[in-house]
Amino acid sequence: MLKGFTVPKSPFGQAALTPPPPWHYAGDAVGVAFWTDPDATAATLPSGLSPDPESNGHAVMMFLDWQFTAQDDEYLEPARYQYREALVLVDAMYADVPVMWCPYIYVDNDAALARGWTQGFPKKMGSIFQTRSFVASGPAAAPIAPGSRFGASLSAHGQRLAESCVTLRKPVENGLSLLSRPTVLLRYFPTLAAGCQDKPAVDELAMSVTDNLTVAGAWIGTGELNFPETNGEELHALAPRRIESGFRYSLSYSISDLKVLEDRGT
Repeated sequence: MLKGFTVPKSPFGQAALTPPPPWHYAGDAVGVAFWTDPDATAATLPSGLSPDPESNGHAVMMFLDWQFTAQDDEYLEPARYQYREALVLVDAMYADVPVMWCPYIYVDNDAALARGWTQGFPKKMGSIFQTRSFVASGPAAAPIAPGSRFGASLSAHGQRLAESCVTLRKPVENGLSLLSRPTVLLRYFPTLAAGCQDKPAVDELAMSVTDNLTVAGAWIGTGELNFPETNGEELHALAPRRIESGFRYSLSYSISDLKVLEDRGT
């Protein structure tokens, strides 16, 4: 019997793109909270979600430098299990629950791509970079301190999709306050067979479930964010109209479950 949590299934299960849950993550986040065209954010929402009447048009762009492990010390294989990510989250409502919806997300690693599709993140491949901070002082160390600046960028298919710069001003007492809404996702897998292509094999509205979420070293400040217009992408439709703030923090959490809100599949 072939083994493996994801494809490719193989005799020993070691060839699978990603190991089975629980999945554990640790990383650094740089991002900008902003306001954009409310009609543009509303247009990204799937059936089952509605605009938040109090914050429609509010969004967050995040750049993350991740390290991953499962049950077998996968973090000791950094070439396979370190990756970088960039995503945008927009405010929405599921019934009467304030949530965030992820219309666009990019990673630079195939294992992260597989885990994202399994969860419902619409991940695409991209090139993501961000300024790192180091404990040893020096001109390139980018210390976590007032006035420190952190740049970040996203490119895909030879095109720059996003560029950002954050200037730290002050620490945040409760870092979890920066992650106050759960994220809702769409697990969607189409059917290729002729005559059934309008009937997806999987069509689930789901809520991400995180265990042991920890935020450390959270700072806020000012931010700059630009989404250049590009061919074959739609991120630029969410171009900022007003910047709310910039932020940086470290975080960790685990994934072992997913909450299906609505199953619209066949």
